[in-house]
Amino acid sequence: MFKRFVFSVVCLITLAGVLPGAPAQAAPAAATVPSGFVDELVTSVPQPTALASTPDGRVLIALKSGQLVVRKNGTNITALDISGRVCADGEQGLLGIEVDPAFSSNGYIYAYYTVRDSANGGRCVNRVSRFTMSGDGVVSGSETVLIYRTPYQDATNHNAGDLHFGKDGKLYISVGDGGCDYNGTSGCAGNNDAARDTNTLLGKILRINRDGTVPSDNPYIGTNSGRCNVDGRTDKTWCQETFAWGLRNPFRFAMSPNHSGTVFHINDVGQNLWEEIDLARKGADYGWNRCEGRYYNGTSTDCDNLSRGMQDPVYNYSHNTGCSSITGGAFVPNGLWPTSYNWSYMYADYVCGKIFQLYVQNGVYKSSVFASGLGNSSAVHLAFGPYGSTQALYYTTYEGGGSVRRIRYTGSDNRAPVARIAASPGYGSLPLTANFDATRSSDPEGGALSYEWDFDGNGTVDSRSAKATYTYTEDRNYTAKLRVRDPRGAYGGASVVMYPGDNPPNKPTITSPAATKLFTVGERITLSGSATDPDGDPLTLNWTVRLNHNGTHTHPLFSGTGNNLAFTAPAPEDLAATSGSYLQIYLRATDPRGMYRTTYLRLNPKKVNVTFKTSNPAGLNVVVNGTTYDTTDSYGKTLVSWQGYNLNASAPTPQEGKSFYRWSDGATTTSRTITTPSGATTYTAQYR
Repeated sequence: MFKRFVFSVVCLITLAGVLPGAPAQAAPAAATVPSGFVDELVTSVPQPTALASTPDGRVLIALKSGQLVVRKNGTNITALDISGRVCADGEQGLLGIEVDPAFSSNGYIYAYYTVRDSANGGRCVNRVSRFTMSGDGVVSGSETVLIYRTPYQDATNHNAGDLHFGKDGKLYISVGDGGCDYNGTSGCAGNNDAARDTNTLLGKILRINRDGTVPSDNPYIGTNSGRCNVDGRTDKTWCQETFAWGLRNPFRFAMSPNHSGTVFHINDVGQNLWEEIDLARKGADYGWNRCEGRYYNGTSTDCDNLSRGMQDPVYNYSHNTGCSSITGGAFVPNGLWPTSYNWSYMYADYVCGKIFQLYVQNGVYKSSVFASGLGNSSAVHLAFGPYGSTQALYYTTYEGGGSVRRIRYTGSDNRAPVARIAASPGYGSLPLTANFDATRSSDPEGGALSYEWDFDGNGTVDSRSAKATYTYTEDRNYTAKLRVRDPRGAYGGASVVMYPGDNPPNKPTITSPAATKLFTVGERITLSGSATDPDGDPLTLNWTVRLNHNGTHTHPLFSGTGNNLAFTAPAPEDLAATSGSYLQIYLRATDPRGMYRTTYLRLNPKKVNVTFKTSNPAGLNVVVNGTTYDTTDSYGKTLVSWQGYNLNASAPTPQEGKSFYRWSDGATTTSRTITTPSGATTYTAQYR
């Protein structure tokens, strides 16, 4: 008989009425995985971005806010805290972590993070640094900066942020295109051509030595190249750090443990239509922003990459599948799972909350769902890491506030049962009599369960019934624990915190911004609120702001503790996102014992209709943010924008034998940037 214990909360533990109106904060339910696998909670942490493991079995967890957590023997230890200098708005933050192949002897770890560059007005840049660990902490003053900064970017997205060592002993790093053009010339989103500028680090995979120097066999070493590690750019043609280029936002990539040399896949997040997986090749151009996946940017027309000297992805998928933001990736180590997984690549999608298996069949790359139900706006990073004497697939997720979970193969072993608790009431005046229910617990093999309750946390069994009651008489928190055991001796556990003698705060109130406010791009918005506690306890106010993207998924934008905080209102991802996107503002009031209530405000943008026409003749084409629109309708082409959002408009010339003359507002250049005004406006391109 094989006996084991798995302690994990795999459902929303019910405390009726404690958290009304709050975004989910408990651990999410277990994902749906194939037979023979199990999905388990490892730890709950806020917004975990990346994972790495040390040779002695510790797991390093990077948090978006700037902390590095060491997971050791079931506990979390803060090894590094650089939150005071990390930019964490939008998609910025501590984004990547890697362990040196010789960690056992040198203690080196590497971090990719967004930092305020104090020498340049506090603007945010992406940085790569090496730190030294001793024990479970990072040695103070051990930071060595390897890449000082990428070019400044006004947007907070498309940072990329992954880094891994190849089998060649070189450190590979992914950098995004910055969201908006650093030069301010081509625009944002699909119109941003920064990835095509070979003299910057943007939209690239970099390759450096562990000390930050450049390997002599990098593809762009010569008289026409220069170092870009200080300013993120050079006045020469090429950055010497560049290994591959033409990428939009290669947020995650993964090295293969199965090949003898350095082989890796790049997950490049798409714009409006296609997500792609690329096979990394030295010196390769992957085509962005001319191409997205195998197709011309914004179309389903073959980009014919190969004939243009650009590299096709090995696999791409359409946003029409309901999945539209590729994130983590990991190769399955051959022999770890059943043979059908040998040479497979696992990748996740943040929007649809699924993990897929990518494999080759008859020379063609194919994909199938491996795990589902991870949640909306969920999976961020995948990595195989230690589990006992073997390995499991770990993943970070933003679902439920944030957690690290793992999927492991159990095969024909007896799997641990799943414990589920319902407890009501979970708080109230003394004495507090609570009802506990474990009937929703289950055994994967369908066996009958036995129950063990410890209501007061003293280590003794208080009840062996599926349903039980317990009366609390002391004014303090208790952790009630449940252990369920199957007929073969495997058992699982869950717990819930009880609050006898305490009551949750009253629902907080957001006083700023007003519910009727319409925000404009670039506006500084102040967050103010108030809350009271029925027990008279002092309260802590926590704010979370997210950008909801057309109702399909969210992007983290801002978080903070206190009152009268401020954040900068973002631009939409692109014109396709202007109609349905908005901000989600959450205010949570928490008392000293951890009980809280949350209120929510939807903040809408100030939408403005911007119409483009042509005259003499009417009905010609105009190009706005990289998309060509015809104005044949007598009313022209009307686009929905947000006040303050930049529209890059151009009037192609000549058209139908006529040349561009000027715009109706007097501008004389064919291409111009229009900052969306406060009211509906028409811009007419005049030809003669």
